[in-house]
Amino acid sequence: MIGIQEIAIKAGVSPATVSRALRGLQHVNEQTRAKIFAAAESLGYPIEAPSKQKGKTHTVGIITPYTSRWYFAEAIGGVEQALREAELDILLYNFSQIHGREKLFESKHIRERVDALITISLPPTEEEFNTMLSLDLPIALIGLHRPEFSSVAIDDYAGARTATQHLVDLGHKRIGIMSGEHTSTWQFPVTQNRRSGFMSVLEAAGLTLNPQHEVFAAFDIDSAERAMDDLLSRKDRPTAIFCCSDEMAYGAMLSMRRHGLRCPEDISLIGYDGHKMAEFADLTTIAQPVRTLGEMAAWSILEKLHKPDSPTKTLNLPTTLIVRGSTRQL
Repeated sequence: MIGIQEIAIKAGVSPATVSRALRGLQHVNEQTRAKIFAAAESLGYPIEAPSKQKGKTHTVGIITPYTSRWYFAEAIGGVEQALREAELDILLYNFSQIHGREKLFESKHIRERVDALITISLPPTEEEFNTMLSLDLPIALIGLHRPEFSSVAIDDYAGARTATQHLVDLGHKRIGIMSGEHTSTWQFPVTQNRRSGFMSVLEAAGLTLNPQHEVFAAFDIDSAERAMDDLLSRKDRPTAIFCCSDEMAYGAMLSMRRHGLRCPEDISLIGYDGHKMAEFADLTTIAQPVRTLGEMAAWSILEKLHKPDSPTKTLNLPTTLIVRGSTRQL
């Protein structure tokens, strides 16, 4: 299906510029506007009169459980950049506690405050999904998929398989994992998906996970450092560990240093995310394009605001193995 991204490519402009032109906003020069309309016409994209287009507040709501953590800050940055270029504002809903989220999903006033919603890695309950559908607003999801909404994510299972296979290919057989905590309030799907990908590679390689080689942490440095302290206090430590986030790997590195161990000479570490500090830490990682996830979610919202009957789109972006000095041949 033709959308504003295809028009942007043909016209040689950004999706945000296409959105501004199609919505009849003034900050598009006439030559560019004409080029955009010509591209839309040649692609068979129907042009609606701006007065008929949906959107009254010129604001998009972003629902996120965190704002300061790297992944969420990057995703928000991508969304904000794309929407600002399209001359739309954002309204941030940040939930530090579960009851705040419940109040939002129950709110009937949200339709008066925003024209659309974007949620970041927040897996709503079935009741919450039904409430979101009843809002009759364009909604996009980042980090998970639902057929009712446009969404953009990565394949965490496949990324974890790539990370674990890298360790297997280096000759490691005693491979541990630092998993996400089971008791997390938010129950992010990445926790189980990344662990499942890890386990599938071990099984295919004929390896078994020693329960003593698995520890659990939140996706942050402090809890990961404590978890690594616990693992290093046990007997028969692993030769390599898959950390389910880069920040977990940083915590593991700090713990190893305090215990007089070297990475990768004593234990190889691989992370996940492509955090901006991974290169500085010389960390092997699975990089994901978080900022692009945010931008593409915003583009899907711009499409829906201009053309409400456009189909929902489900997109998976690739991850990339970046090999650095924290892993080595056994």
